[in-house]
Amino acid sequence: MPSYPYRTTREDLRIPLPDGTRLSARVWRPVGDEPVPVLLEYSSDRLTDRTAAEDARRHPWYAGHGYAAVRVDTRGHGNSGGLPAEPGGGAELDDGAAVIDWLARRPWSTGRVGLLGVGAAGTTALLLAARAPGTVGALVTACPEGGHRLGGALLATDLHTRLTALVAGAALPPDPRHVGDSWRSEWFARLESLDPPVDTWLAAGESSVPVPVPAFAVAGWGDPSCSFVLRLLATSPDARALLGPWPHGLPEDALPETLRWWDHWLRDVDTGAPEEPALRSWISTRWAGEEVWPSPDVREIHYGLDGALRTAGTSAEDRHVPVRSPQHTGLDAGAYVPQGRPADQPPDQREEDGRSVCFDSQPLPEPVEILGAPTVRLRLRGGGPPAQVVARLCAVGPDGTSALITRGVLLTDGRDATVELAACAATAPAGHRLRLALSSGYWPWVWPEPDTTGYAVDPSGSALSLPVRHLAADVGAAPVSLGTPELPEPLDVHLTEPLTARPERLTVHDIGRHEWRTELSPAGDGTRTHPDGLVRDEHTVTAYRILTGTPLSAQARTDHTVRLERPEAGWDVTVQTRTQLRCDAGHFLSVVQLRALEAGSVVFTREWQHRVPRESTPSTPK
Repeated sequence: MPSYPYRTTREDLRIPLPDGTRLSARVWRPVGDEPVPVLLEYSSDRLTDRTAAEDARRHPWYAGHGYAAVRVDTRGHGNSGGLPAEPGGGAELDDGAAVIDWLARRPWSTGRVGLLGVGAAGTTALLLAARAPGTVGALVTACPEGGHRLGGALLATDLHTRLTALVAGAALPPDPRHVGDSWRSEWFARLESLDPPVDTWLAAGESSVPVPVPAFAVAGWGDPSCSFVLRLLATSPDARALLGPWPHGLPEDALPETLRWWDHWLRDVDTGAPEEPALRSWISTRWAGEEVWPSPDVREIHYGLDGALRTAGTSAEDRHVPVRSPQHTGLDAGAYVPQGRPADQPPDQREEDGRSVCFDSQPLPEPVEILGAPTVRLRLRGGGPPAQVVARLCAVGPDGTSALITRGVLLTDGRDATVELAACAATAPAGHRLRLALSSGYWPWVWPEPDTTGYAVDPSGSALSLPVRHLAADVGAAPVSLGTPELPEPLDVHLTEPLTARPERLTVHDIGRHEWRTELSPAGDGTRTHPDGLVRDEHTVTAYRILTGTPLSAQARTDHTVRLERPEAGWDVTVQTRTQLRCDAGHFLSVVQLRALEAGSVVFTREWQHRVPRESTPSTPK
């Protein structure tokens, strides 16, 4: 164990809620009676197995620097009592506010609480801060998750996978080592209460989250949360952000900056954290800082689609360029939520470009540094059915290699449209060309529209707007650097990987059937044996299929299996979940299946079917 300013202790306890339910909690705090600020991480992930390894690194480090670091499982998850509540819903937030109040009143607490959350828990932290702004002094959110639509189009990628994992997490039993013989009755109560929130998820669009307390946001470029983080900066004067070259999660390199944030707002230590640039970001090869956001060093540069950017094949009789893509356009999109594996990154985009209409610039005379969210304003022919407008921005090298910079989607009713691309930080080198590629679909990121007509663009009234950072913006600016924390040794969790590893991403083209199939396997697969003897075995496979010319052939499926075992006690339970999604012209159709097994025998099965109207109202022009 590294040497920290405070010696620490760890305690498992149960936090009472007003209705008598008790939530499972693990507390790391300094030894002694001196009150200290509290840092709360409140999540539906199981703290005794799912997040145990991460918790054992992060929270003792915070405790060693003078905090009571508390990790709490939400109601009906892990070893917490009660029945699962809807994630981010009113009941879960009411519980969280009660937990904050209870922690603030502990004798070892100063009454000042900070919130920490990663992914969905990062969104929950933002919502909780709005519930208890008087007690919550500051928060750190990493890669907060947003809604389930992208520019009005329903996400296909990630949505059903997250839904499957959510059902599995809520269906897993408490651990008898922690709750005793009541584990089985609590398990069956959970299973009987489950109701997957399919209707809510399919209807959920992007939402704004108020931030009433000083917020520090962390994300990796390429994570879908980056655009939200920049919007948070633009609207919250007490917010700061760190966007770096990381996958989804809270990187260890960011921990010292989060500690500076806590120390300033919860301990009244002058760490200078609020005086740091509003945005510190990794741009291609280096760190850079923007004192305020939007930055005066970033200006909009406009590229007309009939001037600076041009396409071939425009008819002399018709000024409109038709865009009608095959349904498998998007197979080279890469992962929607990057986890740090090679297959997460989008490959060379030339095949995707060939399925799109491309507008290219001349070779760039000097590098172009992009920081922010590009937009594409399109003048469309109008009068057609709703269509998906997909815009990709690429940098094309002298050898023809096409590297994706960013992309965006908009569901439009055929009128003029403005597509906002995902926020990014990238440099297009001198000698490269900028390429704007337009398509009418992006499977399997978003569900295709029933109509295959596509749309038609008038280049003379259309333009790409890039947020270009001045190449001399760093001259005279203080350098940006991050420290490296000295964390505790990793928890001794033994990972046994499958003997035959599945490919991270496998795509098959059945030429005779005109069918494309893609299969994904996540990084979390394998068997993990924890120091206390618990064995967690987890396997997931996600598959997509579509016929090239038939949008309503699109299907998505995720199979997820989790087995928990304590061999010395003869405890062996398995939860198997499957989610299947498809669509017709007016509805999304889902089937969610659940099986629970004890010692290899099926003890519970259930199936839920949902038929949800598309109700995907086309976006109006901006």
